[in-house]
Amino acid sequence: MSLVLPRRALLVAAWAVVAATADTPRAIEAAPTAGRHPAGGRQTRVNEDAQLIGDFLKRVEAYLAVHKKADGTLPEATNRGASAEIDAHERALQRLIAEARGKAKAGDVFTQSIRAYFRRQIARALAGPDGAQIRDSVMEENPGPIKLRVNGRYPDTVPTSTMPPQILAALPKLPTELEFRFIGDQLILLDVHAQLVVDYIEDAIRK
Repeated sequence: MSLVLPRRALLVAAWAVVAATADTPRAIEAAPTAGRHPAGGRQTRVNEDAQLIGDFLKRVEAYLAVHKKADGTLPEATNRGASAEIDAHERALQRLIAEARGKAKAGDVFTQSIRAYFRRQIARALAGPDGAQIRDSVMEENPGPIKLRVNGRYPDTVPTSTMPPQILAALPKLPTELEFRFIGDQLILLDVHAQLVVDYIEDAIRK
């Protein structure tokens, strides 16, 4: 015996199916939205860090313009293999750059926000599985705390400490004229052609 539904009942059932189908995309569409906040927070941090790197590199370029202008006024060394001639060129270049940026002070390149970014990056590099080994390699040749001065010459009696590749990889890439170095827990931006301290970050390596 077959069951025959009245026409009105069939229409009601059909409309119920249509209504359920129409609601489904909205439910599916709403589901991913609820989980977007953590990813959105990470993306915000990535964007902020990218802006900080861009700001840092602009400040580096501004310094390099001063460096190149000063270097262009000096005669080329005729014998780049002679240590005395290299030393004389470095000292002359350091004096010219220091005069050109006589009002420079700590924080001109490493602003407060940029310092915070560098500290975070260094902390992340040291938080990895090789963190203790990296810290030891930095401190092995590290001369300890020394009073630094922007535009000052890197101390002649102080060896330059090793920069672990893990830390360098976490920091912005520099032009060949500049390097990152540690003295104590301070990170230095060093002009290697003039042996000049461009800027520095105190407490770059947190204890």
